[in-house]
Amino acid sequence: MASIRRTLSPYRDRPPHQNGGSPFSAPSSPASKLFSNGRHPSPVSAFAVAVTRFLDDVFPLRYSRKGNRIWRRPFYRCLFFFLLGFLLGMAPFGHVDDVPSSHDFSFDIEPPPVLVTRPDNFFLDTVNLGVVKENFDFTPKKQLIVVTPTYNRALQAYYLNRLGQVLRLVPPPLVWIVVETDAESVETADVLRKSGVMYRHLVCTENSTNVKDRGVHQRNTALEHIEHHKLDGIVYFADDDNIYSLELFESLREIRRFGTWPVAMLAQGKNKAILEGPVCNGSEVFGWHTNDKSKRLRRFHVDMSGFAFNSTILWDPKRWQRPFATPIRQLDSVKEGFQETTFIEQLVEDETQMEGTPPNCSRIMNWHLHLESRGLVYPKGWLLEKNLDAIVPIK
Repeated sequence: MASIRRTLSPYRDRPPHQNGGSPFSAPSSPASKLFSNGRHPSPVSAFAVAVTRFLDDVFPLRYSRKGNRIWRRPFYRCLFFFLLGFLLGMAPFGHVDDVPSSHDFSFDIEPPPVLVTRPDNFFLDTVNLGVVKENFDFTPKKQLIVVTPTYNRALQAYYLNRLGQVLRLVPPPLVWIVVETDAESVETADVLRKSGVMYRHLVCTENSTNVKDRGVHQRNTALEHIEHHKLDGIVYFADDDNIYSLELFESLREIRRFGTWPVAMLAQGKNKAILEGPVCNGSEVFGWHTNDKSKRLRRFHVDMSGFAFNSTILWDPKRWQRPFATPIRQLDSVKEGFQETTFIEQLVEDETQMEGTPPNCSRIMNWHLHLESRGLVYPKGWLLEKNLDAIVPIK
C-alpha cells in the first residue's frame, strides 16, 4: 500500500503545468481545429474564431480532479451560440428590393392573349337598342320679385299668411319684398320667418298724410331697393288682400319685357264683379276692357295686380333703348285710379311692347277684393289681452 501511494503521489501533487501543459492552455475544441485549418478563412469563419477565443478567455474550461471536462460549461456555450445566431438572423442587416409594397399587389388576372382572325367578308351591322336621345339643355328659371306693401290692421295676419302659403308653393327662385311703414313690426317679421319663403323686410320712411298714398310710397321703396341692388327678375306688385292662383306665377316667368292680363275685381257695393284688363289675339294686345266709366280716360286700363315687368328696365335703360334715364317711380300727385297708367307709361311706349297672358287673355288668374272693414280694432300682437267670458259654461 505504501508503494502504491508513492507511485500515485507524483501525479496527484504535481500541478498540471508540470506535466508538459501550459497553465492557461486547454485542449483545443473541434471548432478551433476547424477554423484553424483553413488556408483562406472567410469573414464568417474569422468572426466565429474571434467569438470562440473571446468565450475561451471569458469562460475557460475547467476540469475535474480526474481530468474530465465539466459538461455544464459547453452546454451554456451552445445555448449562448444558439441565442446569438437567432438574434443575428432576426436583425435587419439589409434591405430587400424585390419585395413589392402593399399597394403594388394586384389581384387582376389577365387572360392569355387570343388570336382572332376575321374573314375578309365579315361585316358587323349597327345594333339599335331603342334608346331615344333627348335634349338635356337646362334653362334656368327667371327669378320672381314679388312686392307686397302692408300695414297694421285687424286682418293683416290672415292676409300675409294666406299670401305666404301661396308663394311657398311657387317653384324657386322667388324673393318676397314686404314693405311696412315707419318701423318693422314684430308680428310681420314673425309671419315672414315662418312662411318658408326667401324674403326681404323693408321699411318706408316717407311720411304720408293720405292713407291712399301709403301704398305708392311703399312700392317706390321696393323699386329703389331693386334698382340699387340690381336684382334681376320679373317684378310683380302683389297686395296682401288679393287672391292669386299658382298658374299666374308660372306665367310670369314667360314675360320678356312687360306682361299684362285681365283681373276680376269685387265692386265697392260687393254685389257684382268688374273685369278690367287687355283684350288679346294670342299674345298681342289690341284693346282694353273696363266696367268703370270713371276710368275710361286712362291710357292703359290695368289694375295694379294685373301687370308685371322685367326688373332690368329699372337699372339698365340702354338694354331697352329708353330715351331717358330718370328713375321709374309711382306718382302720388295724380288722381286716384291713375297711378297704374302713369307708371306703365314709363315702362312701355305702346301696346306693341306688351305681351298678353295667358293666350288670348281668356282666363282670370287673380282677384282684387275690397273686403277691408273700417273701424276694426287691431289686436296688439294678434293676441287676446284677457280671457273671454264663458257664455256657455260646462256643467
